[in-house]
Amino acid sequence: MVMMRILFLSYWYPYPLDNGSKIRILGLLRGLAQQHEVTFISFADETQIRSVSPEIRSLCRDVRLVLYKTYNPGEFRAQLGLFNPTPRYISETFSPEMAHCIEEVLATQEFDLVIASQLGTARYRPFFRRLPALFEEVELGVYYDRFRYEPSPLSRLRNGLTWMKHRSYVVGLLREFQACSVVSEQERQLIVQTLPEFQSVDVVPNFINLADYDDVSGVPQQNSLIFTGPFRYYANHDAMIWFISEVYPLIQAKVPDVHLTITGDHANLPLPPASNMTLTGFVDDVRPLIASSWVSLAPLRVGGGSRLKILEAMALGVPVVSTSKGAEGLEFSDSRDLLVGDTAEAFAGHVIRLLKDKQARQEIVENAYQRVKEMYDWGVIMPRFESLIQRTVRV
Repeated sequence: MVMMRILFLSYWYPYPLDNGSKIRILGLLRGLAQQHEVTFISFADETQIRSVSPEIRSLCRDVRLVLYKTYNPGEFRAQLGLFNPTPRYISETFSPEMAHCIEEVLATQEFDLVIASQLGTARYRPFFRRLPALFEEVELGVYYDRFRYEPSPLSRLRNGLTWMKHRSYVVGLLREFQACSVVSEQERQLIVQTLPEFQSVDVVPNFINLADYDDVSGVPQQNSLIFTGPFRYYANHDAMIWFISEVYPLIQAKVPDVHLTITGDHANLPLPPASNMTLTGFVDDVRPLIASSWVSLAPLRVGGGSRLKILEAMALGVPVVSTSKGAEGLEFSDSRDLLVGDTAEAFAGHVIRLLKDKQARQEIVENAYQRVKEMYDWGVIMPRFESLIQRTVRV
């Protein structure tokens, strides 16, 4: 194994660990730092810039943070972007500060590889000079699904335009990278169909470090359900609208004292009215809340990638009920590792079963934990990523 000097660019600053992207990024940094010299440049908010995590400093040779440039689709300039072939959120969030920071670091340090995590930093490829570059975690599925499954003709037209712009932009960008990673076979297939000549696409699934969950305390409370995920991600909000309006009443009819907890930034987005429901807002550490729940929910109907919320629940000994879309990209067996239902009746039936049958619940908990240990633990996935970056430099 060859030690490399790596410039790692991130759209997400990985503290606090309140979404799946941050968990993945921190896991990659921890793994890379064991073998390589890493310089880390990330977008961040003002609070994060003022107080850099000691762990990030310990993992990286150099850490530089750049203030986010937020996107407001209602602004006049953003509205004009409807007529621009580049996606509006791309053209309106370009950060000269990020471009300058990348150029400054590359002018003063030598590197073997640039890893650009997600589209938010891959877009700065023109500033990487001629260095080998890996586009980490390409995602097409979320835009494709919003177009493919939209029932409203007008919304389908609008989402179709967004999908075409996004696809075209990512295709052009990928041609400038030596390799890319995706989190699921479904995402890999989308890239293969979209850009057949681009062969360097590796599936590197989402993963967790099981050791981070061993000491989390929480006693599962009977008849408690939890959903974790910010509503700023469209798929999460859509999932809860469907669950609360169509699934939850079926569960309440059989288990009247059931209680639903929803964590994460809810972005002031509306939900259907429901009893026995708590919206916590942002929580510093969601793990104790998950560990204290009887069932974890993943009722997603759209979106790409794979769900770290499922892996977290399984690591904490909480069974998962999911839709097929929610479990997409994860190699789990329905009825053994989790329960899958795509209709309101099937989803509700699975939840009710776990609420009432303790033995069935325990069997799924044990099977799921073993599966995560075998396939999605940090120590299993990191060697695959290491192999990818070594091959990227050799291309």
